[in-house]
Amino acid sequence: VVYTQSEILQREVYLFERLDSPNREPMKHLKAICFLRPTKENVELLVQELRRPKYSVYFIYFSNVISKSDVKALAEADEQEVVAEVQEFYGDYIAVNPHVFSLNLLGCCRGRSWDPAQLARTTQGLTALLLSLKKCPMIRYQLSSEPAKRLAECVKQVITKEYELFDFRRTEVPPLLLILDRSDDAITPLLNQWTYQAMVHELLGINNNRIDLSRVPGISKDLREVVLSAENDEFYANNMYLNFAEIGTNIKNLMEDFQRRKPKEQQKLESIADMKAFVENYPQFKKMSGTVSKHVTVVGELSRLVGERNLLEVSEVEQELACQSDHSSALQSVRRLLQSPRVSELDAARLVMLYALRYERHTSSGLPALLEELRGRGGSDRYRKLVSAVVEYGGKRVRGSDLFGPKDAVAITKQFLKGLKGIENVYTQHQPLLQETLDQLIKGKLKDSQYPYLGPNTLRDRPQDIIVFLIGGATYEEALAVYNLNRSNPGVRIVLGGTTIHNTRR
Repeated sequence: VVYTQSEILQREVYLFERLDSPNREPMKHLKAICFLRPTKENVELLVQELRRPKYSVYFIYFSNVISKSDVKALAEADEQEVVAEVQEFYGDYIAVNPHVFSLNLLGCCRGRSWDPAQLARTTQGLTALLLSLKKCPMIRYQLSSEPAKRLAECVKQVITKEYELFDFRRTEVPPLLLILDRSDDAITPLLNQWTYQAMVHELLGINNNRIDLSRVPGISKDLREVVLSAENDEFYANNMYLNFAEIGTNIKNLMEDFQRRKPKEQQKLESIADMKAFVENYPQFKKMSGTVSKHVTVVGELSRLVGERNLLEVSEVEQELACQSDHSSALQSVRRLLQSPRVSELDAARLVMLYALRYERHTSSGLPALLEELRGRGGSDRYRKLVSAVVEYGGKRVRGSDLFGPKDAVAITKQFLKGLKGIENVYTQHQPLLQETLDQLIKGKLKDSQYPYLGPNTLRDRPQDIIVFLIGGATYEEALAVYNLNRSNPGVRIVLGGTTIHNTRR
C-alpha cells in the first residue's frame, strides 16, 4: 500500500523476499533491509536467519515497539555480527487515504467482548499510529461500549509504560483520541454508495488498493487486477469523493483529452528531432493510456452492476429507510422490491436488515412477513439468520446514541433544503452518525456523560487534532464525511481509523 514496486526499484532494491519463505539462496554480495512487525513469530524467524545469515549486512526495522528481551535474543543469535542497525519505525497500520487508516482485521470481537489477540493487535496498531504522528493524546471513549473502554485503557497503559517515547513537544491544545463502536451505527455499512471510492468498494471490493476485475465479462488479461491509489493516479485522486454522475462526465473529458494527445498513427518520423519528440512523449502517453483504460473499465463495470441489480431503485428505498420515518410507505417499498426478480438476494437481505434496524420496535412491524418473503425467494436460511444477527449487533438495545432520534428543527430544515437542491440527493440524503458526533466534538458540545474522558483531566478548549477510531470497522462514507469536515473546519485535523474498512459483504 505504501510503495509501488517500480518506486522501490528506483531506490536500487532489486530483490523482494519474505522472511518465512524457506528456499532462499544465500547472496552474500547483497545487503538486506528487514521491515517486520515485532511479533513472536517474526523475532523467532529472524533469530534463525541471523544464526545462518544469507546476506552480508542486515538493517532491521520493526514497525512497532520491540521488547528488550527480543533485542537480546537477536543479539545472541548474531554471532557473525552481520546486524548493522536495529530501529523502530512506527508503521504498524495500513494508510488507506491521507486521513484514513485501517488495521485489516475482520471480526475483532466475540459477542460483546474483545477477542484477546485482536485487542492486543488493535492496541499495537493504534499506539504505532500515535507514535508516527507524534501525538500523546487525551482519550475519550463511548460509554455504552465495553470494548471501547477496554481499548482506551490498553492504549493508556502503553502510553504510561513507554512514556519516554511519547514525550513529544506539548501543543497548546492536546490532541484527542476518540474511541467509538461500530455497533452504534450498523446502518452506514449497509447502504449503497454513490461516490467513486465508496462505490468501487461496495460493488467490486478494494483490498489494499487492489481491485479484482477478473469477473468482468470479456475483461482483457492486463486489467484482471488493477490498482487504485490516490498517491500515483491523478484522475482517481481528483474523483474519489465525487458523485457517480460527475465521474461519468469526467471520464468523458479524460477520453477526449487522451484522443487529442494520441500520437498520429501515420506520423512521419522523418528527422531525428521527430523521433526524439515521439520517444520523449511516449511514456506520458503510455501512462495516460493505462489510466484511461483502467478507469473506463472500472466505471463501465460499476454502471453495468447498477443496471443489472436495479440499484437506483434499491438505493432510493434504502435512503428512505435510513432517513425518513414513514413506516407504511417504507414497508410497501421493501415488499415491492422483494418481489422483483431484478433485485439480487444480497440486496433483498440488505433491505430487510435496514428495515429491521429501523422499525424493530414498531407496533405494526412487518418483519415476520418480510422474512417469509426472503425465504420464499429460494433464499437460504443464512440471510434470515443474518437479519437477526444484525439487529442483535446494532439494535436499539445495544446503541448508546439515538441513531434515528427526533432531530432538532435546524436539522430538519437543513434536510428539507437539501432535498430541494436537486433530485440526485435522493441517493445521498444519509449522513453517518459519525458526522454528527464529530460535529458536536468540534463545537465542544459532545456530552461527557456519553463519551467520558479516561482519567481525571478534561479538555478545556475545543479540540484541534482529532483521531477517531471505530472498533468493528469504518466505511468510505465516513471517510468522505471526515474529508468534508477537514475541509470545512480550518484549524481542525481529523484522522479516521478502523479495525477494517467495511462494505455490505464485509
